[in-house]
Amino acid sequence: MTTVSNSNLGLQPGLWRWAALGFAFLAVAAAVATVIMPRSSGWVGVALLAGIGAVGSIFLFAIWPRPGAKSADARRIAEAAAAANVAWAVTSKDGIVLDCNDAYRQFAGAGTTQLPPPPELTQPGEGSAAVLFRLAQAAQSGQAGEEPFAAAPGLEILAAVRPLSSGQVAWWFTPRLARADVSAKASPARAQKAREKELGVADLFRDAPMGIAVCDAEGHIGDANAPFRDFFGASSNSLMGMIDDADRARINDLLREACDGKSPSATAELRSRAQQDRMAQLFVRPLQGTKRALLFLVDVSEQKALETKFAQSQKMQAVGQLAGGVAHDFNNLLTVIMGNAEFLLMRHQVGDPSFKEINEIHQNALRAATLVGQLLAFSRKQTLQPRVVNLRDVIGELAIMLRRLVREGMELKLDHGANLWTVHADEAQLSNAIINLVVNARDAMPEGGSVTIRTSNETVAQPVARGSAIMPAGDYVRIDVADTGTGIPRENLGKIFDPFFTTKPVGQGTGLGLATVYGIVKQSGGFISVDSELGKGATFTVFLPRFEGDAAVTVPEPERIPRDVTGQDTVLLVEDEEAVRSFAARALKLRGYNVLEAAGGEEALAIVSAASSPIHLLITDVVMPNMDGPTLVRNVRKLSPQTRIIYMSGYAEETFRRNDERAEDLHFLPKPFGLKQLAAKVKEVLSSGARPS
Repeated sequence: MTTVSNSNLGLQPGLWRWAALGFAFLAVAAAVATVIMPRSSGWVGVALLAGIGAVGSIFLFAIWPRPGAKSADARRIAEAAAAANVAWAVTSKDGIVLDCNDAYRQFAGAGTTQLPPPPELTQPGEGSAAVLFRLAQAAQSGQAGEEPFAAAPGLEILAAVRPLSSGQVAWWFTPRLARADVSAKASPARAQKAREKELGVADLFRDAPMGIAVCDAEGHIGDANAPFRDFFGASSNSLMGMIDDADRARINDLLREACDGKSPSATAELRSRAQQDRMAQLFVRPLQGTKRALLFLVDVSEQKALETKFAQSQKMQAVGQLAGGVAHDFNNLLTVIMGNAEFLLMRHQVGDPSFKEINEIHQNALRAATLVGQLLAFSRKQTLQPRVVNLRDVIGELAIMLRRLVREGMELKLDHGANLWTVHADEAQLSNAIINLVVNARDAMPEGGSVTIRTSNETVAQPVARGSAIMPAGDYVRIDVADTGTGIPRENLGKIFDPFFTTKPVGQGTGLGLATVYGIVKQSGGFISVDSELGKGATFTVFLPRFEGDAAVTVPEPERIPRDVTGQDTVLLVEDEEAVRSFAARALKLRGYNVLEAAGGEEALAIVSAASSPIHLLITDVVMPNMDGPTLVRNVRKLSPQTRIIYMSGYAEETFRRNDERAEDLHFLPKPFGLKQLAAKVKEVLSSGARPS
């Protein structure tokens, strides 16, 4: 409530006030004259001063502002209006509430310290909001008006509006009982208008793009539109019976708080009980004047699916980076273990008491190297030797071995498309991926069934989601590996490509089979996805991009392994891991080579600069501290252009080839390697015809 000012109460201003001021001025002048000239003034001056002062005081008392009858009436009216049960408010031209009583604050749902909202924003229902909006528009145009709206069953609010001076507007809200014959007694025009309004609200409710419903604290649905019921896929009138069990307690608490008026609005996520893949955002608001709640439901299933795919992609990338780093370190360790085991086997032949144990060490080191290779395949850092291949020929050659892999009572079917396009991939790794998929299908059919491998050409016109990635438009060769087995549970579909995830008993699977397939396909530039239904089998689909280049150029010449692996050339061996460097140097020295060792790039450059005789071959690790392998090679070529180069690394060849200026003249020795692989690679490079210039 605003405070009524008392500054203008009492005697009206005018000549009385000017006369009083004049007498007061004369009194002051007489007092000054009496003080300055006391002898001339005498007692006459003092008497005159006293008289003028008395008259001036009487006049000031008479005209002094003081509360009158009108002031008391105004205060009494203001206090009565503030305590009235009828809600009222005064708004500005812009619709801001300038003044209101406590009843209006309760009507608008505003606290004592909050700025109350304008009348047209106080009611959540479409019908009541439309009424208040029309009245506000009329008041802005200078027209008074009143119109009822339903606040609750059997209760109406009569809203009245009156324009005031200076553009302000007064509002009144009077509750009254609803009468059943209101529309009957109304004029035909008003009744028609009311019916049109009701139809408009019904259309908004029915055709809204989101789900809308009204329910009580127990979750009993009084009314709901089609999107609301379609989301749950059920026709029940109980909300608690249609939502997932995990969300039931939380939604029940929100409904009770909203119906009791304890919470103005709340938001929660829920899942449909009948359709577990559907997720929605639920907005709960109390329905003013009732013990019910208004529900708004927004389907966010697609958004959540995209978030899940993105999170899965990020997880796979992080796990791949971890696997690649671990595999690199393991490759160094395995190189040392395999090499020294081979040294021991050279001294302890078959029949020696220690041969069995040493051979076990060597064989398990080879198995560990295979496991590390699978990790590198998953992390897409394995060494590939891609060439142009025809999948029809590859799968045809594999068919004989694949038929041996499946059990008795199982059937392997091949279905090749006509005029199959070629792809650019590593044939051995691609065969490994297909074998893993067939073995996975075999294990999913313990009671027998059939495995079908289909190949076809497919042109994708628009980008499409495949697994956790988006496959761009283009031409692809499609490979389907389908089985009639038990299928994959829905909760496991997002984990099957994770490394070490397996549903097989302990000891029957490492969990790297499908992870390896995923890495091979992704490193080949392809995409993989899976469709499955419990009891009806699973289908793994691989898309490899069509090769558009010249096949003749990309087919590498088969490697010729020399029989004689001895030599007398000078070899500079650069490796930061001392154990690996010691093993490799010892192996080369046994073959007759003159070996120079360096622990890093700087030391190797110093050796090359100070060498009095030519260095025929440089063997360097790719990843080293301070100076990596490619940087070392570029500096060595400036000092010794005739030196041949061999890179050795546990990473893929592509990690350095695309960064080197003369990658076509380089050779690669993947870790882990043994004595034979090292000696054969060195002999092959030194025996080649052309030398880098």
